[in-house]
Order: sequence, then C-alpha cells, then structure tokens
Amino acid sequence: MATTASTRILLRRTSLTLAVSATLGMGSTAYGQNSSADLAKKPSNPIASLISVPFQLNYDHGYGPLDGDKTSLNIQPVIPISLNADWNLISRTILPVTFQDDIAGPSGSQFGLGDVVQSFFLSPAKPTDGGLIWGAGPVFLIPTATDDLLGGEKLGAGATIVALKQGGPWTYGVLANHIWSFAGNEDRNDISNTFLQPFLSYTTPNAWTFALNTEPTYDWKANEWSVPINPTVSRLVKVNEQPISLTAGLRYWAAAPDNGSEGLGGGRADVPISEVGAKSPEETSYS
Repeated sequence: MATTASTRILLRRTSLTLAVSATLGMGSTAYGQNSSADLAKKPSNPIASLISVPFQLNYDHGYGPLDGDKTSLNIQPVIPISLNADWNLISRTILPVTFQDDIAGPSGSQFGLGDVVQSFFLSPAKPTDGGLIWGAGPVFLIPTATDDLLGGEKLGAGATIVALKQGGPWTYGVLANHIWSFAGNEDRNDISNTFLQPFLSYTTPNAWTFALNTEPTYDWKANEWSVPINPTVSRLVKVNEQPISLTAGLRYWAAAPDNGSEGLGGGRADVPISEVGAKSPEETSYS
C-alpha cells in the first residue's frame, strides 16, 4: 500500500519497543518489596556485579530504496569477574543473529551471524565516596558475519567507558565507546564510529521502572548521525519464583542516515541471569 510523504516521515521518526526480561536468581528466591525494587534497578547499571545473558530482539523497517526490513536477535552475555577485593573485570558481548530483506535495494534476504562487539570494563568493586560507579577498558569489533551484507568485514578496536550514579530510586549515567577499523577486507569502507548512551531511570518501591535513554552514533567516515530516543517502562514480576521484567517503550528517531531504518517496529527480550555478585577467579571456569 502506498504511503504519503507525511506518513513516511512519521514512520521514519518513531519505533515501538517491547521487551521481556527474566532474572534467574542463583541466590535466594525469597524477596520482599524492597529487595525486588533493588533487583529491578540492577539492569539499569551496565556494569553491575550480576551475571546476565540478555536476549534483545529488534525489528527495523525502511532500509534503502525498497524500504527493506531487518530483525536482529542480540545475544548479550555480561560476566563480572572479581580480580581482587578492590577491582572487578566485566565482560560484555554483543552477538547479533539477523534476518534481513532488501536492505540495500534488491539485495534479497540474508540470515546469519553479524559482527561481534566485545567490551571489557575494569571497574572498582565499590563506588567512590561520592557514589560514582565507573568502568573503562578496550572494545573490539570482530568480523564474525556469515554474509557480507550482515557485517562490515573489518577488524576494529577502541576504548569504552561508563560512569553512573544510583541514589534512592534514581539511576543516571552515560556509556560511550569509539571503534576504529585497522584490518579486514580492503574493498569495504573503513570504520570510525562514536557511540554514546546517556541514560536515566526511576524505580518505584513496587518494582516499576521508568527510563529514558538515547543512543547516538556518529559515523566519522560518512559524516552521519543516528539518534534514537527511547522512553521505556518496565515491571518486575515473578513467574515460578523467577523475577521477570516486562518492558515496553517508544523509539523516536531524532536523526537517521538517508538509507537507515524508517519503520515502526522494535521488539526486545532481555534475560539477565542471577543476582549473585561478581565471580572470583577461582569460581570462574573457562573450560
């Protein structure tokens, strides 16, 4: 069905987001209202001492001249390791599994793995006296895509940092990284991307969380911004004694590349696992 210009602009600027999040407690499953509110705040901290395996399902529409579609399942394990009494090392991985159709004109359909983004944060085990939680370290782009249209065919590296505060019901902070490519297919475009994610959330005593974040990415090679703004609301509930966080939100594209996503869509499923603390080296198995 044909769309008017005004309808296309509206679709380009907005995106519906749905999420389901399950926290599989490895510790005690008995908790009251206060502890469930504390647990509901933990996903707001990107470097919490919490083993988690989020699954994030995203749908986007409007790529290229044929308004192509993309559905991605991001598998995002987060593994904290206690180095000593003072420092933790947090591993954060993003592995996309993608199905897409006609994202670059009549390019057909592709299904498979995308490129992996692997981050490591060295973080103090305790907040500073002023309550600041922070972490910093390297980030790597690994060309694991199973199709040349699912990835950039470039090996990249850079730096990443996160800083936040959690006081009472509030969580606020920013996560950032920059990745440069340094090897890979010489026929593909070089990569130099800056990613920023300022975030703010409020968690009520009965485990509702209202959050707002934006995820601007600047492509220094193409001189283009992508700026989605994401208000969300989530609720922590229990299913068979397991905490489940249900989230819904709306994405507004304040800026997007000419051939970027234009569609109304977006679905997510995040699955953080356990409320136990960071694992010590002797507790962590690499076999």
